[in-house]
Amino acid sequence: MLQSLHVKNLALIDEVEVEFGEGLNILTGETGAGKSIIIGSINLALGAKADKDLIRTGAEYALVELIFTVEQPQQLKAIQELDLPVEEEQIILQRRIMPSRNVCKVCGETVTARQLKQLAEILIDIHGQHEHQSLLQSAKQLEILDAYAGEVLTPYKEELRNIYGEYRKAVEALSDSEVDEETRKREVALAEFECQEIEEAALISGEDEEVEQTYQKLVNGQKIRDAVNIAHALCGYEEGGIGSNVGRALREMKTVSAYDDVLREFEQQLLDIDSLLNDYNRGVADYLSELEFDGELFDQTEKRLNLINHLKTKYGNSIEDILQYRDKAESTLDKYRDYDTYRKELYERVNALKQKAAAVGTEISDIRRRFAAKLSEEMRTALVDLNFQEVAFEIKIASAPDLVSGNGFDKVTYMISTNAGERPRELAQVASGGELSRIMLALKTVLADKDAIETLIFDEIDTGISGKTAWKVSEKMGILGKGHQIICITHLPQIASMADRHFCIEKKVEDNRSVTDIRKLDEEESTAEVARMLGSASITENVMNNAREMKELARKTKQY
Repeated sequence: MLQSLHVKNLALIDEVEVEFGEGLNILTGETGAGKSIIIGSINLALGAKADKDLIRTGAEYALVELIFTVEQPQQLKAIQELDLPVEEEQIILQRRIMPSRNVCKVCGETVTARQLKQLAEILIDIHGQHEHQSLLQSAKQLEILDAYAGEVLTPYKEELRNIYGEYRKAVEALSDSEVDEETRKREVALAEFECQEIEEAALISGEDEEVEQTYQKLVNGQKIRDAVNIAHALCGYEEGGIGSNVGRALREMKTVSAYDDVLREFEQQLLDIDSLLNDYNRGVADYLSELEFDGELFDQTEKRLNLINHLKTKYGNSIEDILQYRDKAESTLDKYRDYDTYRKELYERVNALKQKAAAVGTEISDIRRRFAAKLSEEMRTALVDLNFQEVAFEIKIASAPDLVSGNGFDKVTYMISTNAGERPRELAQVASGGELSRIMLALKTVLADKDAIETLIFDEIDTGISGKTAWKVSEKMGILGKGHQIICITHLPQIASMADRHFCIEKKVEDNRSVTDIRKLDEEESTAEVARMLGSASITENVMNNAREMKELARKTKQY
């Protein structure tokens, strides 16, 4: 649920903060007051394209912040899969818009605008005029039907996506395998040479590091000898060496250690140091005695290192890469040595995967047809509730099994008739803007129980409607608000009267500058705002009584 919105220095907004609540949150105001800025600011926080011109004149930046509470396990899991932080079931989205760049954060962690958009799809569903128009697209209609089918359809779609992915790879492999005889000969000759060159090298995994280490030791042999000799002399038992001084200190300590337990401990510590030095000096002496330059070993090591590095420049950055390249070359040889069999196997695989995809597609199509009948009937009922008196609603599914894709092979078309005796036709041929708004609202109502998104925003849901139809829409909004948080901008008093929380957006002039503000209305102020929306030239007592009656009727309606 969207808890709050904080906006600063954005367009006409100086600084506002809105605390939203459960149920139906209504936003109203005079034309030009800045209602679109409020919804626009939410869109900006959720990753919409931002223009530096949105920054309020004189300000260095614009800021939008949203706070969501997230309690549904489905949403929490989806957010975790995006690897985004959640703090005590709370998500804080912040976007700072500056002239040269934007900074997006989730719970203080910087994210990209793309990540914000992915998060937005989980947290909120925004419906405006653009979304209504998208309802005319067959792809959107199919998406809605699949959402209605829900978990029944999901496993089949996942299976089909996996099969179709394999099918596309097989088709690509078959296409890539189409080469002429001359090309095959060249490929075979090259692969044979490469395999032979790598095989003759007899490479061992990890060998390159060992050879490099041996080479560096041989190249730096004199430097190693000089350094070890100096270290041996400094720690030895010759005059001035550490061993000599430790031995002298030990002899002195032995003369007095019998007089004090503490001195005996010091003597023991010196004995331990002397023993370690002896071990160290013997080890270094043995190392020096074996440290001889072997010209033959150096030559062999250098040649081996050069061979390995030569193969790395041709076949990969490591021995593992080189061996993988050899395996790939051997696969090429196997393919071209029995080219006809290879092509036949590929062709058979392509056909088998296509048939498998078509079979799963058929199951998907059957499920869609079954749920299309149910959705059609529920939509017809919902549309009648929204004052479509003589409405017929059908979902037409056309299937083309030969054109299977990762989403099946169905084309879905929503058909509607709003007049008695008229045959159903496609939405695009029949529905007006206002009718599309109501159809979308009907769909959201029908899908409400299947929708994991808690917060819905409706902008211009009331386009092109009035009178009794407006009241029917308000009733539907009230029903939808019982299970979801609804944020709705409206210019209709019928919808405004149904508000659980009512906010007024106002534009005023402060210090010779226009400023948009938003405030929560109490019950009496809400009644006065509904009265204003009723459109009277002046708000008389009769108009106020009309507004009170409308709000009382809305209250009773929500109780059912």
